[in-house]
Amino acid sequence: MKAHASQPEPSASPLDMPLSSEGMPRLRRATALDRDARNLLRLVNLATRLRPVENYSLSQSRRLWRLCALALGRQVPVAAVSEVEIEGPAGPITLRVFKPRQSEQLLPAFVWCHGGGFIVGDLDTGESICRNITAAADCISVAVRYRLAPEHDLNAGREDFLAALKWIAQNGAELGIDSSRLAIGGDSAGGNICAAVAQEWVRSKGPKLALQVLAYPATDLVQEFPSLAENAEGYFISDHLLGLIREVTASATESLDPTDPWLSPRRNPVLDDLPPALVISAGFDPIRDDGLDYANRLRAAKVQVELLHYPGEFHGFLNFDAVIGAGRDALHRTGTALARAFAGEPAADRTLEISDQSSRTSFGEIGTTLLATLTASHGWRDALLRQLSPRLVSASHWMLRPWLAPSSAMRQGLTNRFEKLVAEQTYPTNP
Repeated sequence: MKAHASQPEPSASPLDMPLSSEGMPRLRRATALDRDARNLLRLVNLATRLRPVENYSLSQSRRLWRLCALALGRQVPVAAVSEVEIEGPAGPITLRVFKPRQSEQLLPAFVWCHGGGFIVGDLDTGESICRNITAAADCISVAVRYRLAPEHDLNAGREDFLAALKWIAQNGAELGIDSSRLAIGGDSAGGNICAAVAQEWVRSKGPKLALQVLAYPATDLVQEFPSLAENAEGYFISDHLLGLIREVTASATESLDPTDPWLSPRRNPVLDDLPPALVISAGFDPIRDDGLDYANRLRAAKVQVELLHYPGEFHGFLNFDAVIGAGRDALHRTGTALARAFAGEPAADRTLEISDQSSRTSFGEIGTTLLATLTASHGWRDALLRQLSPRLVSASHWMLRPWLAPSSAMRQGLTNRFEKLVAEQTYPTNP
């Protein structure tokens, strides 16, 4: 059952209408990856050569992605984390609730939809992102576990996310949430779902959303953009991997129309009155131009868009903020934008291009590699222990504190020395 009404057929397809290039990044793709992104991808590409992605079963891929996200994402402290089950369209939906502090007053909430190509990902893969946002925006974050393909069709995930948003809007006070101040977000496939749900939310006259956060979203399941060929291999997701995802989801889409805006929100001819958007894009992303095109279409429909473009980064970099400085930067900027939106401040309409301006000396390479190794080693330890017992993580921190303190200080010193992200506003330009 679809949760939306079909959109009227326009007299002329909006996809055929030319769009202004104003506000698009001046530099879509840097001449080289940011240093920490390059170091991480070297390891990823080596692992892929040793064992290609097609050699993993779906269950193995799901476990691997979960472990990687836990290991390479920061576990930013928050006041409390809990889970609650609500009734969904096809059974219970689990929500993971992150609270920034204990408060007698109701707090605004950010509802998160994880990525994973519609086939992998869960509450754990959104853990680091939600912790970062909770702390940076001083809001409650709610991660939604939705049904995945191929066990379910592509309607299922968006129906679950929409149901969760409706429940929070009606019952948020039970979780300490001020339901008059809600925002939603998602990355990659989660960005696709988030964009579709934002459109349906407006169509069905739901309460106003403060912001929609779309991190490298896939907004069109049919159109192929130039960035797909430009970044086909070597940048975390590849044309080959996207092909495997299409094969896995084929059975979940065979009875559906992929051009329906419920699945491909870019194809909606009516984008007016949508909530302001924060769009994050990466230069070395195969679906980069998809997200940029959607940002452009939102602006053409008079929707305020804050575009954060990282020309030296790759698809998925938000999940790896323990080793990717741009991931930390993007999450902090997202939290700041959410805090402004929840405070009722006007939404920003601008483009920021954020790049690594560090000197590329051999010593810098060594330092950044060491930084990544030290940080990742703690992440892997915690992720592996978490599979056994969350208490083991806390216990290991207590026992290893005398040895962790020096490496933490070194890690912070290296971070300050080698990370030189520079943000330039390229739209609107100063007179």
